[in-house]
Amino acid sequence: MGKKQSLLCSILLSFALTGCGVQTTPEIIMPDQPMQSEAKDEPEKKADSQVTSSGESYTVYLITMDLTDSYWKSIDDGCKQAVSEIGNITYKWIGPDAHDDAQQSACVDDAVSDDADAILIAANSAEGINDSLRKAEEMGCKIIYVDSPASYDCVTALATDNNVAGKTAAETMKEALQKKGITKGTIGIMGVTKDTASCVAREEGFREAFEGTDFTLSDTVYMEDDANNIKNAVKNGLSENYVGFFGTNEGTTVNIGEAVKDESAESIVIGFDTSDAVLALVSEGIIYATMQQNPTVMGHDGITIAIQALEGTYTDANTKTDTGVTVITKDSM
Repeated sequence: MGKKQSLLCSILLSFALTGCGVQTTPEIIMPDQPMQSEAKDEPEKKADSQVTSSGESYTVYLITMDLTDSYWKSIDDGCKQAVSEIGNITYKWIGPDAHDDAQQSACVDDAVSDDADAILIAANSAEGINDSLRKAEEMGCKIIYVDSPASYDCVTALATDNNVAGKTAAETMKEALQKKGITKGTIGIMGVTKDTASCVAREEGFREAFEGTDFTLSDTVYMEDDANNIKNAVKNGLSENYVGFFGTNEGTTVNIGEAVKDESAESIVIGFDTSDAVLALVSEGIIYATMQQNPTVMGHDGITIAIQALEGTYTDANTKTDTGVTVITKDSM
């Protein structure tokens, strides 16, 4: 492993990037949803006795887009579960302070300088961190995508099929509008950033599902780490009688719901993810439905596949696992 540090010195001297932030532990409520995995089946062993089959010790990092959304905490929970089952793993969760390619690249570089054997990463953008990922691979690091892949090669990507999930959200919106007898009108679309590939794919699927209808979908408003961008857009939309709003992730969903609630308004809100804040708004009837992803599965199976790849029992490359979505409404809670 010492070779990694000596080779990395010359790499890091050419970069002046900001730090990665610190751990957070927000709470989350996640309904259980067993999913089919790409992980190779092995005989079940007790968590206190199961170790890597080779007896080797490994260092594995989880790097997320930030450390604030409780969605990332549930991926961390899944990682910790796998670590306790497998054993012989030093595991660390880090991430930037904001959705920023340079900061996330710095996190990748930090993991490699710590002799990481594998990195699970939710990429901030499709292209922005590829240079750091390439250098990580050159140092022998296995790359596993969780939730949001970059365009660089990997062992596997465990994520929601976001285009399909966006279409599911759209069909749920249509059903809710139909129940209210609404057959036309404008729907507001809220995104994270223009470069957040997972959310862009959800938006594309949502828009595709509304093609040929009498509904108008607004230009996307991006949060860009500022909740007021969403809340102000929702207030403006309500003043223009928007019939619904679609949030493409936890942050946009919460801020749409809170804005609708603050205005004491009625509108169909469809969102993503299942943090305490989102589920509270669903239970109040402010948010009609949210798409529950399966981030715990992403983390658990991501760690499992990473270790299998390191030990040579998982030899595929660039595989994909759709971890699916479940529609959560007030009636289904």
